[in-house]
Amino acid sequence: MAGVIKKFFVASMFMWMAPVAILYAFNHNLLPGSANLSPYSMTLVSGFLAVISVNVVIAFYIYMAMKEPSDKHEPDPAFLAEAKASVNQSKSQAEASVNQSTSQSEDSSHSLKKKE
Repeated sequence: MAGVIKKFFVASMFMWMAPVAILYAFNHNLLPGSANLSPYSMTLVSGFLAVISVNVVIAFYIYMAMKEPSDKHEPDPAFLAEAKASVNQSKSQAEASVNQSTSQSEDSSHSLKKKE
Protein backbone atom coordinates (compact mmCIF):
# COMPACT_ATOMS: atom_id res chain seq x y z
CA MET A 1 0.00 0.00 0.00
CA ALA A 2 2.83 2.39 0.81
CA GLY A 3 4.35 1.79 -2.64
CA VAL A 4 1.11 2.75 -4.35
CA ILE A 5 0.83 5.93 -2.31
CA LYS A 6 4.45 6.79 -3.03
CA LYS A 7 3.94 6.31 -6.80
CA PHE A 8 0.80 8.43 -6.70
CA PHE A 9 2.59 11.18 -4.77
CA VAL A 10 5.55 11.20 -7.17
CA ALA A 11 3.27 11.28 -10.21
CA SER A 12 1.23 14.11 -8.67
CA MET A 13 4.37 16.12 -8.00
CA PHE A 14 5.58 15.65 -11.59
CA MET A 15 2.13 16.62 -12.90
CA TRP A 16 2.54 19.91 -11.04
CA MET A 17 6.27 20.52 -11.55
CA ALA A 18 6.70 19.61 -15.24
CA PRO A 19 4.28 22.21 -16.68
CA VAL A 20 5.54 24.92 -14.31
CA ALA A 21 9.15 24.15 -15.29
CA ILE A 22 8.29 24.30 -19.00
CA LEU A 23 6.45 27.60 -18.63
CA TYR A 24 9.29 29.02 -16.53
CA ALA A 25 11.91 27.92 -19.07
CA PHE A 26 10.02 29.53 -21.94
CA ASN A 27 9.32 32.78 -20.08
CA HIS A 28 12.95 33.17 -18.97
CA ASN A 29 14.48 32.15 -22.35
CA LEU A 30 16.24 29.13 -20.86
CA LEU A 31 15.48 26.95 -23.87
CA PRO A 32 17.52 27.46 -27.06
CA GLY A 33 15.51 29.19 -29.75
CA SER A 34 12.75 30.40 -27.44
CA ALA A 35 14.12 33.97 -27.53
CA ASN A 36 13.42 34.13 -31.28
CA LEU A 37 9.70 33.41 -30.87
CA SER A 38 7.03 36.08 -30.80
CA PRO A 39 5.15 36.42 -27.50
CA TYR A 40 2.06 34.87 -29.10
CA SER A 41 4.01 31.87 -30.43
CA MET A 42 5.86 31.46 -27.13
CA THR A 43 2.56 31.35 -25.23
CA LEU A 44 1.10 28.75 -27.60
CA VAL A 45 4.19 26.54 -27.71
CA SER A 46 4.82 26.67 -23.96
CA GLY A 47 1.17 25.96 -23.16
CA PHE A 48 1.04 23.10 -25.63
CA LEU A 49 4.23 21.54 -24.25
CA ALA A 50 2.97 21.96 -20.66
CA VAL A 51 -0.24 20.09 -21.50
CA ILE A 52 1.72 17.38 -23.32
CA SER A 53 4.01 16.98 -20.29
CA VAL A 54 1.03 16.34 -18.02
CA ASN A 55 -0.30 13.72 -20.44
CA VAL A 56 3.11 12.02 -20.55
CA VAL A 57 3.18 11.85 -16.75
CA ILE A 58 -0.35 10.38 -16.68
CA ALA A 59 0.59 7.79 -19.34
CA PHE A 60 3.70 6.83 -17.37
CA TYR A 61 1.62 6.48 -14.19
CA ILE A 62 -0.87 4.23 -15.98
CA TYR A 63 2.00 2.16 -17.37
CA MET A 64 3.46 1.72 -13.89
CA ALA A 65 0.04 0.75 -12.52
CA MET A 66 -0.44 -1.86 -15.23
CA LYS A 67 3.01 -3.32 -14.54
CA GLU A 68 2.14 -4.12 -10.92
CA PRO A 69 1.45 -7.81 -10.30
CA SER A 70 -2.27 -8.51 -10.10
CA ASP A 71 -1.92 -11.45 -7.69
CA LYS A 72 -0.66 -9.10 -5.01
CA HIS A 73 -4.03 -7.38 -4.68
CA GLU A 74 -6.63 -9.71 -3.22
CA PRO A 75 -9.91 -8.44 -1.78
CA ASP A 76 -10.68 -8.82 1.89
CA PRO A 77 -12.65 -12.08 2.48
CA ALA A 78 -14.91 -10.44 5.07
CA PHE A 79 -15.78 -7.68 2.61
CA LEU A 80 -16.55 -10.24 -0.12
CA ALA A 81 -18.81 -12.24 2.20
CA GLU A 82 -20.70 -9.11 3.22
CA ALA A 83 -21.06 -7.98 -0.40
CA LYS A 84 -22.40 -11.40 -1.48
CA ALA A 85 -24.90 -11.40 1.38
CA SER A 86 -26.04 -7.92 0.40
CA VAL A 87 -26.50 -8.93 -3.24
CA ASN A 88 -28.44 -12.05 -2.25
CA GLN A 89 -30.65 -10.00 0.08
CA SER A 90 -31.33 -7.49 -2.71
CA LYS A 91 -32.25 -10.33 -5.08
CA SER A 92 -34.65 -11.89 -2.58
CA GLN A 93 -36.29 -8.52 -1.91
CA ALA A 94 -36.67 -7.92 -5.65
CA GLU A 95 -38.20 -11.36 -6.15
CA ALA A 96 -40.61 -10.78 -3.27
CA SER A 97 -41.61 -7.45 -4.77
CA VAL A 98 -42.23 -9.05 -8.17
CA ASN A 99 -44.28 -11.85 -6.60
CA GLN A 100 -46.35 -9.34 -4.63
CA SER A 101 -47.08 -7.19 -7.68
CA THR A 102 -47.98 -10.30 -9.70
CA SER A 103 -50.43 -11.50 -7.05
CA GLN A 104 -51.99 -8.03 -6.83
CA SER A 105 -52.47 -7.90 -10.61
CA GLU A 106 -54.04 -11.38 -10.56
CA ASP A 107 -56.41 -10.31 -7.76
CA SER A 108 -57.47 -7.22 -9.70
CA SER A 109 -58.06 -9.26 -12.87
CA HIS A 110 -60.23 -11.75 -10.91
CA SER A 111 -62.29 -8.92 -9.42
CA LEU A 112 -62.82 -7.43 -12.92
CA LYS A 113 -64.04 -10.79 -14.22
CA LYS A 114 -66.49 -11.09 -11.30
CA LYS A 115 -67.96 -7.66 -12.09
CA GLU A 116 -68.61 -8.65 -15.68
